[in-house]
Amino acid sequence: MLRIPTLEKSYGQRTILQLADFSLPDGIYWIKGENGAGKTTLFRCLAGMHPFVGDIWLDEQYHPQKHAQAYRLRINYGEAEPLFPNFLTGEDLMALVAETKQSPQGQLSTLCDALGIGDYRYQRVDTYSSGMLKKVSLAMALLGQPRWILLDEPLITLDPETQITLLELIAERQKAGTCFVMSSHQAWDDQLLPINGAYQLANQTLTAI
Repeated sequence: MLRIPTLEKSYGQRTILQLADFSLPDGIYWIKGENGAGKTTLFRCLAGMHPFVGDIWLDEQYHPQKHAQAYRLRINYGEAEPLFPNFLTGEDLMALVAETKQSPQGQLSTLCDALGIGDYRYQRVDTYSSGMLKKVSLAMALLGQPRWILLDEPLITLDPETQITLLELIAERQKAGTCFVMSSHQAWDDQLLPINGAYQLANQTLTAI
């Protein structure tokens, strides 16, 4: 479970998020919000990347500020529009994350094959298309054995075949005990992948839809 007793995030005088008594039991969830609603900010707070006022508890044991290393090992994040240092290869990035996330042997190669990254993993990221950048970001988010994976706009810039592959990977990981929170500015089609709940992010808070 992810439980948020309170969470407030502001930039200067502008409050972006103000959540209270919000929780997500184990499962797959979809968060819908217009561009600028705060989806990425929410995900980065949940991933332990942004400071915030309040508390987030993972399985009632891990807090992003009080148990940072243990928390980050158990929660992964895939960005909507990833930006990587141009001088690195995909392999450089993914291998580093694989080590940090204590990825099982062979997991990285399996993900690269499944997502169609192939030998592009050995090329510099400044040669990548937006679709290849997204594939590398998704592979990084799926590495390790996290309890939760946060995917911000997971389907954008992906070709239809890779979209189907990603949904199959999510379903497979969910059966093994991994939970997911995904986001989009569009509605979710339950026929693509059954979910346990959907929420609208608007006016600084989350509302079930």
